Amino acid sequence: MKYDYDIITIGLGPAGMAISIMGSEMGLKVCAIEKNKIGGECMNVGCIPSKALLRIAKTRNSFSKFSAMELSEMSPPDVRKPFEKITRDIDYIGEKKTLKMFDKVDLLLREGSASFVDKHTVMVGEKKLSAKRIFICAGTKASVPDFPGIDKIDYLTNENIFSLDKIPASLIIVGGGAIACEMAQAFSRLGSKVTMVIRGPRLMWREDPDASIVLQSALEKDGVAILKEQKPTAFEKQDGFVVVTTSNNDIIEAEKVLLAAGRVMDFEKMCLENAGVKYTKKGITVNKRLQTSSGNIYACGDCNGHAPFSHAAMHQGMIALMNSMSKWPVKFNFKNYVIPWTVFTEPQFSRVGMKESELKKKGIKYEVITAKYEDYGAAISENVDVGFVRALTSLTGKIYGVTIIGEGSGEMINEWALAIQKKMRLFDIMMLQHSFPTMGFLTKRSSEMWMMNRMKPGAMKKLCRFMFRM
Repeated sequence: MKYDYDIITIGLGPAGMAISIMGSEMGLKVCAIEKNKIGGECMNVGCIPSKALLRIAKTRNSFSKFSAMELSEMSPPDVRKPFEKITRDIDYIGEKKTLKMFDKVDLLLREGSASFVDKHTVMVGEKKLSAKRIFICAGTKASVPDFPGIDKIDYLTNENIFSLDKIPASLIIVGGGAIACEMAQAFSRLGSKVTMVIRGPRLMWREDPDASIVLQSALEKDGVAILKEQKPTAFEKQDGFVVVTTSNNDIIEAEKVLLAAGRVMDFEKMCLENAGVKYTKKGITVNKRLQTSSGNIYACGDCNGHAPFSHAAMHQGMIALMNSMSKWPVKFNFKNYVIPWTVFTEPQFSRVGMKESELKKKGIKYEVITAKYEDYGAAISENVDVGFVRALTSLTGKIYGVTIIGEGSGEMINEWALAIQKKMRLFDIMMLQHSFPTMGFLTKRSSEMWMMNRMKPGAMKKLCRFMFRM
């Protein structure tokens, strides 16, 4: 059968971009469909603008010792009007930089949502398009829990918060995950009175407790109030403000409310049933090669529910494209690749691999190695001596998982990810020379601490002395 295209991608977030650009460079005929903007959530209302806002907030925070009047006069224009800068930069990235990458792709941009006719055909508006392979890279949307009265207020999510015209005087954030933590610190540093309402006993409560406490202390130091183990029970509008009642009967008032309560799937208009694609509330069902129940259709990124990270989506797109080549000599299992992640607060919070709770559940014996920033001269001299590198390892140096909270952890975690993926051990890290005095040197220090622990048994000390004196 002859098709209009070799490939159709639905959605141009990180996964769809990777497939479309790589496929077109391979000489394949590609059609890419995006109902909103190129870059998807990550570029337009997620990773990129949130990091930009955090950087602007950090700049403003450096002026915090000055009075409000002095601050107004001294702050750079971008600090006084952050959303104007973010919008300007995102437009530039999308229109001047990213769009160039699609020169060899037939691009259907803002022409409507794609819906399946059958497993090889989709409709976009009045256009019917067919392809040998179709890649669903549709992403997710912000979750809006059914709180009483939530429909009566103009709430914010990550999808519209960067469209504000000014920093609100006060902000309530519902949620204690990555987005909630980043926005709490950013808006507090930009002048908002921020209150977080979280269900758990602490921020990022499923993660390393010590790291969570360090992050929580940092936010509280920035002026963020955190109401723990509570949830909203009512939302009301009063005199231009939003009044929130919590399950502990606390009543808080703010100019704006941000819902950062997770993500949900959004397949309503895709007519997946027409293509025989199976899915649940948790995402589109895929096998280890990222194929859906219809073998010529693949689902990559957030929409399959496996890893809600932009870099994971991009990686899955690459793997799915390679797996779609029927005579490709190697097929790749996307679950075999570790996924590091970072929360870009100050200090940064990063992890890769298994958590202690997972190791305990599986009955795996492990050792905890913790190298503290406060014990490292470079961190002390640079005034970034908060945090630690914590490795979970076997007695023989196999690395199960790593948590880093501290300056530069988002860069440092990648070395650990490579080590886990390539099955390297702490001895290999110890034998690698690390540039000094970088924060990454704490990675080497943790491996040295592991080695010193091997010296604690008396027999090992005796063996070392014997070998030295031979």
